[in-house]
Amino acid sequence: MGSKRVKPLSSKASLPFKTGNKFKRQDLHVKQKKARDSLRRDERFKRKREEDKDPELRRERLARNIPHTIDAKRVWDEVDDDGLGVSVDVAQLKRRRIEAAEAAEQEPLEDVEEDDVDSMLDSESEDDDDDDEGNTKSSRQRQRASSNAPSNAPSTTSTNLDLTPDSLALKFPTLFSDEPPPIPKILLTTSLNTTLHHEAELLCTLFPHSTYVPRSSHRYGHKFSLREISKFATNRNYTSVILLKEDSKKPTGLTIVHLPSGPTCHFSIANWVEGKKLPGHGNPTNHYPELILNNFKTPLGLLTAKLFLNLFPPQPELQGRQVVTLHNQRDYIFVRRHRYVFRDKRETEKSVVGPDGKKVEGVEEIRAGLQELGPRFTLKLRRVDKGIGRAGSEGEDAVQWQWKAHMEKERTRFNL
Repeated sequence: MGSKRVKPLSSKASLPFKTGNKFKRQDLHVKQKKARDSLRRDERFKRKREEDKDPELRRERLARNIPHTIDAKRVWDEVDDDGLGVSVDVAQLKRRRIEAAEAAEQEPLEDVEEDDVDSMLDSESEDDDDDDEGNTKSSRQRQRASSNAPSNAPSTTSTNLDLTPDSLALKFPTLFSDEPPPIPKILLTTSLNTTLHHEAELLCTLFPHSTYVPRSSHRYGHKFSLREISKFATNRNYTSVILLKEDSKKPTGLTIVHLPSGPTCHFSIANWVEGKKLPGHGNPTNHYPELILNNFKTPLGLLTAKLFLNLFPPQPELQGRQVVTLHNQRDYIFVRRHRYVFRDKRETEKSVVGPDGKKVEGVEEIRAGLQELGPRFTLKLRRVDKGIGRAGSEGEDAVQWQWKAHMEKERTRFNL
């Protein structure tokens, strides 16, 4: 009888032999892990040496090993609508409308050309013309597909507010106005019986020209509502009202009211970390920060981005080198504040690489250093009211948009 062929054990399989000594087994497992790590390290350095000699190998590997993330699998609603409840890319929607208008203009011209064609032409020439038209159509389709293809780094694209739909401007005329926005003046307050006085003062350092007014909770005092506070602020030329909410002595909600007539956006707060608890943190200054709005693509996202844009002065003070970033990813808005500095690149550091994987020309020997200032927190949009709060909104469309639990059943569909 022939001997049975035994398959070699994998490097991650169990030990090659059994032993009853626990310490011996532990020692063998450690040696096995070190051998695997050493083998991977040798393969990695060997691949690096080969790619340094032939950069084309690195480009092929990066093009082949594209990670399949949820952001890359994002789906859009195939509708020709720009309402707040629709998940459409406003840039692609505008491009489709322009292409449809151009096609409608070219249709009459094509009809005229068909009338001028002589019926006595040879069939061979007609076939050739059909082939040429087919080639041109296929080339146009390939060009259109390449233009609609997403970029290599879609999560870091900046927000283009020039693509705001006309429906948003008609629905919120005070927010989307053609006149330049005034210098922001913000009234910041909290909920009743609050203990978040320190957190409110930190938010005052984040938003320039903001004033913190504590709400009285005395039993003989008048407990002003959000509508009364907004009316008070409008009479004193405030542009926005921010209400900080708490639960168990932690900030859990943020309500932003755009004066004088709305809209009102309600956010939930998670992962609040103040600046002094961040490792290597810095102290903020009174300079106007730069504002970066990332990855707001839908009509609802543009509404949210425009609301935050009106909370910061339009002309930042660059000498302060402060930047506030609102990065939207999977409908979570990550709020960060940093101070940056440009310095020379060290020998152990890599050059700046663009989304295509190539070095950015002109900044090969320059790197940017960041120091986080805080506070750090995460926002999630919960509701959009047309007026000042739900009580101040009137009509059937009082609540423009509201988050519901079933919206997260499809993990590849996002609202912002």
